[in-house]
Amino acid sequence: MSDQTTPESTEPKTESHDPAVPEAYSRFMRTGWGDRELDLPRQAVADRAAERRRRLAGLFPGERLVLPAGTYKPRANDTDYRFRSDTAHTYLTGNQTSDAVLVLTDGEAVLYARPRSSRETDEFFRDRQYGELWAGRRPSARELSDSLGIEVRHVDRLADDLGRSAPPKTRVHRGVSTHVDRLLAADAGLDDDLARVVSEMRLVKDDWEIEQLQQACDVTTLGFEDSVREWTQVLEYGERWIEGTFFRRARAMGNDIGYDSIVGGGSHATTLHWTENSGAITPGDLVLLDMGVEGRQLYTADVTRTLPVDGTFTGVQRDLYDLVLAAQQAGIDAVRPGVPFADIHRASMTVLAHGLEGMGLLPVPATEALDPDNRTYARWTLHGTSHMLGMDVHDCGRAAPEAYAKGDLAAGMVLTVEPGLYFQEDDLLVPEELRGIGIRIEDDVLVTDDGSRNLSAALPRTSADVEEWMGRHLP
Repeated sequence: MSDQTTPESTEPKTESHDPAVPEAYSRFMRTGWGDRELDLPRQAVADRAAERRRRLAGLFPGERLVLPAGTYKPRANDTDYRFRSDTAHTYLTGNQTSDAVLVLTDGEAVLYARPRSSRETDEFFRDRQYGELWAGRRPSARELSDSLGIEVRHVDRLADDLGRSAPPKTRVHRGVSTHVDRLLAADAGLDDDLARVVSEMRLVKDDWEIEQLQQACDVTTLGFEDSVREWTQVLEYGERWIEGTFFRRARAMGNDIGYDSIVGGGSHATTLHWTENSGAITPGDLVLLDMGVEGRQLYTADVTRTLPVDGTFTGVQRDLYDLVLAAQQAGIDAVRPGVPFADIHRASMTVLAHGLEGMGLLPVPATEALDPDNRTYARWTLHGTSHMLGMDVHDCGRAAPEAYAKGDLAAGMVLTVEPGLYFQEDDLLVPEELRGIGIRIEDDVLVTDDGSRNLSAALPRTSADVEEWMGRHLP
């Protein structure tokens, strides 16, 4: 995330086409304003965030830990993407305002933040990025402190405070703010270890986090239903209509989409991360929808369904779909505490490899293809079956392999189970009737004390249930 302005900038962020501001105008604008406070309730996550900070500080006694929220990223020229705070920062503070920095010094927490524009400067009526009249009213330091339950200081004090009597070790969550990265010398060992620990703290979700993920899955279900209800427009405008329809639901009931929606009609479904979403939706084809709502506390769903455009699968489509479903079910059945994370993938791939063998596609027997030194079946599956899910769609990405990819599942973890089959348009090793077909089925699965629970089960999975569901919602 690149910084357009540093937190110390005193000049308002303006553009070359802005009209001049004479002193008389500036002086007049600083007078005659009433004062009102924002009604910010104490955030539900405030006490949890405080406990997370205590846990984190306890792992690094006597040290200073610095975790920035990040700032705006330019989209084009003078326009920015909508701001989304860094996950680790928000996990430990609940803060979602830009340019803030959490500093934990031997367990004492201070949030350095950019409060609302002062009426003593031109910022509030001239600054396009932070000015109240341009970008909206930001909370004051006191309002933010009361809401989050943490001491708040103006971010302008950050550099000076960091320069005073530093503890023996400082660790920085790097790559989030270039300004913070420049302020403090890097130590790859210390900094990487902080990123690892914060990722691993998020592996196991508490009841509140699970509730947030369930809500995200529930709203995601509504977004899928919205898309099918508007099938007349989908057939007219194609993939773009589904993308826009789902985004409307995500913004109305959540914070945003958790990632760029994948709407793959026909052969576009064989491109794993097809986010261009510019193609047609054609009767007789399948359409792969990989979409997830990010809730207002930044926990995201990640769900995929593959639908028959006509509302009914053809024989070939149904056979392939049912094979992928069987592979997914095998993966879901393997989810329970104490099971190696990698076993979910092995369970799903075993089903797919034997299915591909039965179709006469594998160059070797399935048992040989499944050998890690062979993996020829992967020509038609390509990706892993699971990843952790939480505040990031690919959550806990800095965790050590021994705690995640090479580790065991534990109650409270949430992961996707998402096998797929993809037959490229120009793959001459498969029958012509299969070329251009892509199918993925993905659900968000909670590891429970005695097994698992599918958080996205409200969306049908079997071919028959998908057809029945589409029949109820199609216009």
